[in-house]
Amino acid sequence: MGRGVLLSCKIHFYSLVSLLHNQCHTETSKLNPIATLCSLQKLGALERNLVVDDGEGWRLLSCMWLHAGVVHLVVNMLSLLFIGIRLEQEFGFIRIGPLYVLSGLAGSLASTNHGKESSVSVGASGALFGLLGAMLSELFTNWTIYTKKCIALLILVSVIAVNLALGFIPKVDSSAHVGGFLAGFFFGFVLLVRPQFGYVSRKYIPSSYNGKLKSRHKWYQYVLGITATIILVLGYTYAFGKLYGVPPMKNLP
Repeated sequence: MGRGVLLSCKIHFYSLVSLLHNQCHTETSKLNPIATLCSLQKLGALERNLVVDDGEGWRLLSCMWLHAGVVHLVVNMLSLLFIGIRLEQEFGFIRIGPLYVLSGLAGSLASTNHGKESSVSVGASGALFGLLGAMLSELFTNWTIYTKKCIALLILVSVIAVNLALGFIPKVDSSAHVGGFLAGFFFGFVLLVRPQFGYVSRKYIPSSYNGKLKSRHKWYQYVLGITATIILVLGYTYAFGKLYGVPPMKNLP
């Protein structure tokens, strides 16, 4: 089991414990103790006014480790275990860890830019949707090494479509879902690239061999990776600029 995924689960769990022991207390419910708005705000919930007006930009990251209640935590952690373990086992924590956090950041940026100014948001949904997006782009960029590609694509697209549709239920932060998904999708082209089918490292090939060797990656993998990097840089720059009121270039003197 991926150590990074387990570490993330522990952080989420300890965050909930902190909420339940916070001096603001929780709303009474035996089945699903729910943190009060006071508790969430004190421990780092996402709120546009606090991020922009009070300079508490750290909330863009802290909110993804908080949950509104036990049920919210359990659902997110089951999703993380289901999606994250497979990705971390195949690509390692060095790739999946940053992808998870940066997707969560993208979800927070989308939420603060498109949500209500006074709304309070918590949860790892943006980061989890980032993992789903990364799984989709990973399938595309590593297309040559997969068997039963169309079946895998159909299943994955169906899962993504259902989850995105659920995001438009009232009081659910759909902006965070979409922002996290798009970030994860583009990060997948950059971080989750594998050697093409039939590639053999030169260190395993005899020096006397004169045959044609396959390159490590397909040309389109490089194109997708470079394009995705440019889109990510522009996307994060635009999101931060819009959040903190940076004027467009055309309006500068």
